[in-house]
Amino acid sequence: MDKLTDAEVDLLREDVNRSRVPGAYESGRWSVAPANRDPEVTGEMPGHIRLRDTSMRAIESLPGVTAPHEAKLAFLRALARSGVPEIVLGAPGPSARDPHPGGRDPDAVRAELAVVRQEGPDALVHCPFTSTLEGIDLAADLGFDAVQVAMPAFGPASGIYRASIPASRAQIVAEAAALVRRGKDRGLRVAVPFTMVSFVSDEMLTETAKAISEAGADEITLFDGPGGVGPEAYGRLVQTTLAAAPGVEVGIHPHNTFGLGVACAVAAARAGASVVESSVNGYCGGPGNADLAATAAAFEALYGVHTGLRLAELTGLARAGAEVTGRVPAVNQPITGPDAFCWGGGDWVMVERAVDPLMHNSVEPGLFGNERRVPLTAQSGPLVVAAALRRLGVDVDPSLVPVIVERCRAELATRGSGLLTDEEFGAITRSVLTA
Repeated sequence: MDKLTDAEVDLLREDVNRSRVPGAYESGRWSVAPANRDPEVTGEMPGHIRLRDTSMRAIESLPGVTAPHEAKLAFLRALARSGVPEIVLGAPGPSARDPHPGGRDPDAVRAELAVVRQEGPDALVHCPFTSTLEGIDLAADLGFDAVQVAMPAFGPASGIYRASIPASRAQIVAEAAALVRRGKDRGLRVAVPFTMVSFVSDEMLTETAKAISEAGADEITLFDGPGGVGPEAYGRLVQTTLAAAPGVEVGIHPHNTFGLGVACAVAAARAGASVVESSVNGYCGGPGNADLAATAAAFEALYGVHTGLRLAELTGLARAGAEVTGRVPAVNQPITGPDAFCWGGGDWVMVERAVDPLMHNSVEPGLFGNERRVPLTAQSGPLVVAAALRRLGVDVDPSLVPVIVERCRAELATRGSGLLTDEEFGAITRSVLTA
């Protein structure tokens, strides 16, 4: 395919723009379907959603991950700089899920709190899964802003997560209510995660939400560890909770068992949830959480819901997460993967980009700190090769570009698979120039 003239580019661009509407299309930012911004299609979406990041808690519990303290602090600095409004740290003292010794050094937690105060002074910092009055006091003494009081979905079966088997559901609710009151007495914001919500009936949810609301909780967080709640069911859980406890905010913590973590976040926000818990690269146990970057991008670009995050920090943050955990996401990880905006090496990619970069790329990669990548492949023609030469600062007579194309294709044909690196491409180019 030959390079288009300016007149041809204008003609094609005019045709592309006929289907676009403001909001769904913002030049240099995103181009999504207009229906995503139509309340008759999507329902009413909130103007703002709070994203609460749980990556630090995940790092403490991911199997096989033993990151050094300084590495975790470096990651936390990047996380706080991203502008994420709420951060959950790892639990101090005795383990949150097990009252036996084994929790984290309080001094390490103080160092993490200091990093957040320095890099993200407006961020609300949560202490996770506190199950004792002493744990509430420790969280307050260390300087946390908020505490999470876990509420299992069961009665006696809650003993799976405790040191002893409780006598009844009523005992579980009463104990959680006492912890809520203690947290409020200590000046903390108190969120109560209702865990294993895929096992919660409407009746149990209503009764528990009322009791927790009366105890003074600020938020009820619907935790779906198994990932057994679909987007529609999550919306129903949010509505039921708000009806039972209208003065309490509702948050959600979706898991990605069916790849629907972000979809659950959107459905919950539509139903009235105020907070979505997510994590960098989706880090958590099992299938993981909704990915922070993908969740923020979906809210901001698809639905016009403000998150307050510094979007350009998200790709760097994802790479920092991979470095500290040793768990590298797929190369086509949504939004932040190195190939998330790579559509191959055909010349059509260059033509499309000349007409409008926001065609196959529905969001601008640079908005999230990422970049487009057009590799040199067997499908690459003179437009891709010429672009690679410009990128490398190599000045070549245009008549030689087809020769370089053929040399590149010949080299790739001998391999059967793989891509040309910049060094290999440079060597081929030099061989043509010196022939």
